[in-house]
Amino acid sequence: MTQWRKIERDTRDTLGEGVMWSARDNAIYWVDILSPALNRLSLADGGVERWTMPEPLGWVVENGSGQLVGGFQSGFGRISLDRMAVTHIADPEPDLPGNRMNDGKADRDGAIWCGTMDMAEEHARGSLYRLDPDGSWKVMDRGYMVPNGPAFSPCGHWLYHSDTARRTIYRFEITDAGITAKQPFIRFAENDGFPDGMTTDCDGYLWVAHWDGGRISRFAPDGRFDRAIALPARRVTNITFAGEALDRMFVTSAATGLPESEYDGALFEVVSGAVGLPTGLYRG
Repeated sequence: MTQWRKIERDTRDTLGEGVMWSARDNAIYWVDILSPALNRLSLADGGVERWTMPEPLGWVVENGSGQLVGGFQSGFGRISLDRMAVTHIADPEPDLPGNRMNDGKADRDGAIWCGTMDMAEEHARGSLYRLDPDGSWKVMDRGYMVPNGPAFSPCGHWLYHSDTARRTIYRFEITDAGITAKQPFIRFAENDGFPDGMTTDCDGYLWVAHWDGGRISRFAPDGRFDRAIALPARRVTNITFAGEALDRMFVTSAATGLPESEYDGALFEVVSGAVGLPTGLYRG
């Protein structure tokens, strides 16, 4: 039985990423980083909209008022789709103009966790940041070539974050003081591709997209491999659960660096048999 379907639309993403479920809008949002755009799929009627962005956009997160906050090359910004305007919040890396945001999510306490990377992918000068509800930000970890994730355990005690270039997913303990106890959690073999975006389900299992691996995989809370679902796209990038019951799954992919095909750069709906967690909202 086929476990996926391609969402039909007029465009494909050069680098689809940052997929997010909005319960408020009954819609899926995701970005195209390299052809800077924000996409929205309505689950009510299947309609797809696409807005061109002024610069590379790595992720979007919703706040409690339904406003979108995004991670741009120039830093954090609020996005107004009605006015097609971006209001700057802060730039955590003004001294690194060759860096950009790559992936981010809000935790259960309303803070956004996100990573930055060298756009040329030549230097490990990316960092993991936390943007707090008051608009202040803090460096949580350093030394990433291509950071991806993050994802959070259902209890909110554990953070998962990957260093894609090193084929390693790390687990951190979240404390009142920040994060600690950084440990390698999952290491990909060469034939697995590279760990990209990820999410957790209500049972605490971690779902990971395989860049250059053509699949998504589910891992148990202790890191054991559980199962995989193959997809027709080679560069699978990110995952979210969606729908009123959080039992629908949507997966992004990338076309960059590949011959033109029907599936690379597509958005997929996947039958996973799992139930996700509510989308984290930014409290700022």
